[in-house]
This record gives sequence, C-alpha cells and structure tokens, in this order.
Amino acid sequence: MAEMTSVDWFGFMASVIVAFSLMQKDLVKLRYWNLLGASMFAVYGGIIEAMPVLFLNVFISIANVYYLLQMRREKQTTKN
Repeated sequence: MAEMTSVDWFGFMASVIVAFSLMQKDLVKLRYWNLLGASMFAVYGGIIEAMPVLFLNVFISIANVYYLLQMRREKQTTKN
C-alpha cells in the first residue's frame, strides 16, 4: 500500500467530518458540520484536480449556507 500524503489525510478528515455531520440530530448543527466537510472536500478536489469533486462540494457548501441563512431569518422572524 502506498504511503498516505498530507493531502490524503486532509481528504479522509473531510470524509470523517461529513460522516459526523450526518449523525447530528439538530439540523443547524448538521448544516454547519456538513458545510465544513463539504468545504474541505472542495479544497481537496481542487488540490487533486478532480473537478467533479470540487464542483459538487462547492454546490453543497452554497446550499448549506443558503439554508443556514434561511433558518436564521425564520428564527429572527418568530422572535419578533
């Protein structure tokens, strides 16, 4: 088996964070953790020049930001 590089470790860490995000009961926590993992995967995809990995995870990151902002707006609306 080939030795793992720091880039490989970074990709595995992104995998662990995405898996951890999917174990969250709280949807806000799930979105934040998934945003971190998807952002890391986007960076990883860029480093290894895997454009499908990069583009998918940029899309997932944008979707997470969109829904986090939407949840924040809804929470502020219900407080007022």
